Amino acid sequence: MTSNMTNYLFLIPLMPLFGFAINIFFGKRLREKAAYISIATSVLSCIISCFAIASVFKGERLLVSFDWLSFNTTFLQFGFLVDPLAAMMLFVVTFIGSLIIIYSVGYMHGEARYSRFFAYLSLFMFSMLGLVLSTNLIQIYIFWELVGVCSYFLIGFWFEKDSAANA
Repeated sequence: MTSNMTNYLFLIPLMPLFGFAINIFFGKRLREKAAYISIATSVLSCIISCFAIASVFKGERLLVSFDWLSFNTTFLQFGFLVDPLAAMMLFVVTFIGSLIIIYSVGYMHGEARYSRFFAYLSLFMFSMLGLVLSTNLIQIYIFWELVGVCSYFLIGFWFEKDSAANA
């Protein structure tokens, strides 16, 4: 059983990716407003996720996919799947992730490269959502690696502080 929600399923991970792109390309101009881009895109992702969760609670299974790579007659699909487990994780990632981004506004206030930090947070949320929604092991691997790269960026954010670098 499918619903209209499958048409909007791709927006759940793409909203934070959109926030990442805005903050990376226009962050220096946005300065402190970069945080609001990340907050808005993560909250929108959370709202769309709530609609997807409601569809799953109605007994629907949301799946959207397309052919990505072909090997002779075999096709590798790229897609997103929301089943009951993914629905629960969607709520956890989008809701808690949005709260973390909101908390970070005060925590990062006055820091150099403020907009870059929020770009990294948005990319991290995109990666986590891609991991939760993946339909195959290749996608899981790609998004898992993206989560690792984002963790590296966020952990190494204060590379110029000796105390942080030593830790």
